[in-house]
Amino acid sequence: ALREQFERERGVFGALLNTTKVLAHCPPILKAAKQLGASIEKSGRLPAALLPLVYLRVALINGCPF
Repeated sequence: ALREQFERERGVFGALLNTTKVLAHCPPILKAAKQLGASIEKSGRLPAALLPLVYLRVALINGCPF
């Protein structure tokens, strides 16, 4: 179950995100977290062009490389 998620994430980001590594210890929680993130993206509450800027800003606030 995790292999598909890991391959998809490596394809998009080039590596696994740290949050994925942590949440993968409990696959049902990882799945739910990924579904939550996807539903936020698809909700239409934010313009699609704004999402990358939001991700970047959150990463900077948290001191994470993006």
